[in-house]
Amino acid sequence: MKFVDEVRIYVKAGDGGNGAVSFRREKFIERGGPNGGDGGNGGSVSFVANPQLTTLLDYRYQQHHRARNGEHGMGSDCNGRAADDMVLQVPVGTLIRNEQTGELLVDLSEPGQVYVAAKGGRGGLGNMNFATSTRQTPRFAQDGTQGDEVTLRLELKLLADVGLLGFPNAGKSTFISRVSRARPKVADYPFTTLVPNLGMVQYKDHLSFVMADIPGIIEGASEGVGLGHQFLRHVERCKVLVHLIDMGAMGEGRNPLDDFNILNKELKKYSAELAGKPQVVAANKLDLTEARERLAPFTEALRRRGIRVYPVSCATGEGMQALMDSVAEVLFTGRTDKIHTEVPSKGAGKRSAAPAKKAAKKASTRASASRKPAAKKAVAKKGAAKKAGAARKSTAKKAVAKKPAAKKAVAKKPTAKKTSSRSSGARKAVAKKSASKPVRKAAVKKSAAKKSGGRR
Repeated sequence: MKFVDEVRIYVKAGDGGNGAVSFRREKFIERGGPNGGDGGNGGSVSFVANPQLTTLLDYRYQQHHRARNGEHGMGSDCNGRAADDMVLQVPVGTLIRNEQTGELLVDLSEPGQVYVAAKGGRGGLGNMNFATSTRQTPRFAQDGTQGDEVTLRLELKLLADVGLLGFPNAGKSTFISRVSRARPKVADYPFTTLVPNLGMVQYKDHLSFVMADIPGIIEGASEGVGLGHQFLRHVERCKVLVHLIDMGAMGEGRNPLDDFNILNKELKKYSAELAGKPQVVAANKLDLTEARERLAPFTEALRRRGIRVYPVSCATGEGMQALMDSVAEVLFTGRTDKIHTEVPSKGAGKRSAAPAKKAAKKASTRASASRKPAAKKAVAKKGAAKKAGAARKSTAKKAVAKKPAAKKAVAKKPTAKKTSSRSSGARKAVAKKSASKPVRKAAVKKSAAKKSGGRR
C-alpha cells in the first residue's frame, strides 16, 4: 500500500431544496388555499477519525467531494426529502487546514472524532407557510440556501509514542522489526525506508506503546537534501526520541559524534519543540570490530555533555533490553535519570573557574589577616623567651658564686664538732649539779634535826 500523508481536496455541501408554490385543487372545494411544501436540507460533509486507516491514499486520486442536494417541496403539503450527510474516513492524527488561509481547523487525534467541514444548505419554505388572514393566496415560496464549499489540506501525523531517528542505513528498520511485529523492508543500502513504519511494542506487565520508524535524515535536509523534513511531522507527537547512531559507518567525514550533532542541528531547524524532547542515544552495530573501537571515544564525548550512551546491536540483540527499559521509564514515568549521566569534574572545574579564583582570593586575604596576630604573638613569645634565658643565666651566675661559700661551710664543719662537744660537757656538769642538790638538802635536814634534838 502506498503511503500518502498530505493531500489537497475540495469539498462541497449540498444545497437546500426550494419551497413549492401550490394550491389545493379538489372537486367541490373552492378556493382550497395554498398547500406548497418545504424543501429538504442539503447534505453536510464531515470527517471521522478511523483507527483502521494509516494513509490518505484514497484522497490522492479523488479530490472533489460533493454532498447531495435536498429535494424541492411539493404540493399537497408534501415536504422535500433531506439529503444524507457525506462522511469521509481519515486516519487518526489527521490535521485539517484551510488551504487559502493556512488556518488549522481541527486535529483529529482521537478515534471516532467527528468534524463537520462543510454544512449543508437549508431547505426553503413553501407558500403554505406564508398564508395569513389578509394574504390568503400567497403566490411565492422561499428558495433553499446553498451549502458550504471549501478547499482543505489534509496532513497526517502518525500517533506514535517513540520515534526512531538516524542517518540512512543506521539500522532503524532492523530495530523496529526486532522489538515489534512490524516487518519493514531491510536492505544494505541507504534510504531503504521511504515511508514511515509503525510498530506496536509489547513491553512488560501488559504495557505497550507505538514506535515509529521514519526515513533517514542527512545533513542539509532542511534545504531539501535527501527526503528532507517531510516525514518529521510523524514524530512530532512522540514523547521520546531514540537516536540510533551508526558506529560502523564508513566514508568521508563520517564520525559518530558528527552524525549526532547533525541530527540535533536538523531537528532544531525543523522545530525547537521537537529538538527539546527527551532523547535516548543508542550506539548501534557493536557486532562490528571497528564499531567497538569507536565506542569509547564517542561515549566519553557524550559523557562530558551529561548524555548516557546505550551500546546495542540490532542484529544480535545485544543491549536491547537495557535500552528498552530506559525508553519505557521515560515514556511511562517521565523520569530521565537513566538517560543522563554526571558531568566529569574537569568540565565542572572549567565552568566554575572564576568563582574558584574569587574563593581563593578570599581565602588568601583571610589567611593573611589571621597571620598578623599570630606573628605578633610569636614576637611576644620570642621576647619572653629571651627574658627567661637572661633570668636563667643570672641564676646560673649566682649558683657559680655560691660554690666557694659552700666550700667555706665545708671547712667550718670541724668547729661545729668542737662546739657540739662543748655543749655536751656543759650538759653533763648541769646534770651533776642537779644530782648534788638533793644530797645537800638531805645533809642540811640531818644537821637541823641534830640541833633540835640536842636542845630538847
